[in-house]
Amino acid sequence: MFLAAIQTHFTLWDWAVIAVYMGLTTWIGHALSGHNATIREFFLGGRSLPWWAVSGSMIATEISALTFIGVPGGVFAIQGDWTYLQWGIGSIIARVIVGWWLVPLYYKEEIYSPYDYMGSRLGEGVRKLVTGLFSLGAILGQSVRVLVTALILQTVTGLSTEVCIVLIGIFAVAWTLMGGMRTVIWTDVIQFGVFIFGGLLALGWLTGHLGWDTITGINRNAVDPDGNIVDKMRILDFTLPWDNPTLHYTFWVGVLAMPFQNLAAFGTDQLNAQRIFCCGTPGEARKAVIWSSVSLLTTLLMLAVGSGLFAWYHVKGLTPDEAALFAENSNYVFPVWITTVLPPGLTGLILAGAFAAAISSLDSVLAALSQTSLSAIYGREKLEREGDGPAMVRRSRIAVAIWGVLLSAFAVLLAGAYASNDNKNLIDLAFGMVAYTYGPLLGVLLAAIVPFARNRPGLYAGVAVSIALVAWIRPELEQALRACSLDAIADFLAAHRPTATFAWFYPVNAVITFAGACLPTGRK
Repeated sequence: MFLAAIQTHFTLWDWAVIAVYMGLTTWIGHALSGHNATIREFFLGGRSLPWWAVSGSMIATEISALTFIGVPGGVFAIQGDWTYLQWGIGSIIARVIVGWWLVPLYYKEEIYSPYDYMGSRLGEGVRKLVTGLFSLGAILGQSVRVLVTALILQTVTGLSTEVCIVLIGIFAVAWTLMGGMRTVIWTDVIQFGVFIFGGLLALGWLTGHLGWDTITGINRNAVDPDGNIVDKMRILDFTLPWDNPTLHYTFWVGVLAMPFQNLAAFGTDQLNAQRIFCCGTPGEARKAVIWSSVSLLTTLLMLAVGSGLFAWYHVKGLTPDEAALFAENSNYVFPVWITTVLPPGLTGLILAGAFAAAISSLDSVLAALSQTSLSAIYGREKLEREGDGPAMVRRSRIAVAIWGVLLSAFAVLLAGAYASNDNKNLIDLAFGMVAYTYGPLLGVLLAAIVPFARNRPGLYAGVAVSIALVAWIRPELEQALRACSLDAIADFLAAHRPTATFAWFYPVNAVITFAGACLPTGRK
């Protein structure tokens, strides 16, 4: 009933703004798309895109609706604070390493993905393996971002979650087919600008009505359920891993674990690496990667919005329906506030930006999945040899459509699992999903770079062990077993699950995979 009341605040003006925004963005993306007659133009934008546009696209893909909604919701939650910002330390470290070390390695060869680089050194079998790992990670990680926006749209429009996911998928496929990576990158830049506008507008509105001193005072003297005074704007947490291995947001996780996560994200994940290859020179690509670190300012902005929302409802009070809804899932806080507080029109603009950001994240991964799957099917040589003809471009478009259907379908399945999950933290869900593949991908990349790491059976075994470890600690395997009525096995896994945050599996699994590749082969 409460959601139905919320939806009455979403007026025809808001629908009109969304329609105009989506139409205008589609027209701009088409106008800037250029002519995609070859694979190089479709997947790499002809390697002629400016570094600042590529950097903005990387930021937009990284931020997405997940940060826009999940970060304020995380701060608003009972145990929420600003400690998530500590992960930015590892992010900056990794981007500098990628810019100064990996970019020159990649640009020495005419390649379309990091998997071409790994395959040229470790063999075709390894290239297909890492392509498969990327495909798995892309489906797991990007489906969360689609789900986030679907939840927002479902909250304010009354459409079902499944319908919202399908709408996002249709637009994403259309934008990708329209102009390849040129359209993807330029529409990403537009979404980034709207997101920044929405965050600044929300923070300005909250500060203007409450005052920054009021916001900080309420947040720094919040009361937890046990009656203790807590600081919801706390940034640093120096809790040692062995004192509490379940904590995600600590200084040590940020410094020791997250550099591995971000090295994988920017160095091995085609979603970001494909953008790097769109630059004309290694120097331009380096600037794009390193300058994308300003995404942390967007994270900081949304953390401040989360504190503003906590103070807003502390001062204005919560209705019983709002209190029940926010207690169930704090990710509803920002969408509800946008819909019920901001004037009509502005509500539509900000939510249109969130909708379009989900589309831009999805069309990015569709382009990457299309490229890597074609490379795995036809081989790098044939892809390059026939890349100047229309046949391969046509196949790439078919691959985009197929991946769009598959990823949207998985997002629908994830929506059902998320509804039954006790942990509603979307940031944890997104980072936890890619823990399956990021460690092994980074381990394979290190094996490709180091000349003595050539034990392929050991490398395959390392990948298998790494994925099994994450499946053990994460809840997805248990949920799948229960869905298949295998409750006895699920109960056994739950009873013997180790207590550790998924973040440590980024470095641990990278080391396991790399160590497997370094094992003696037994050959003389």
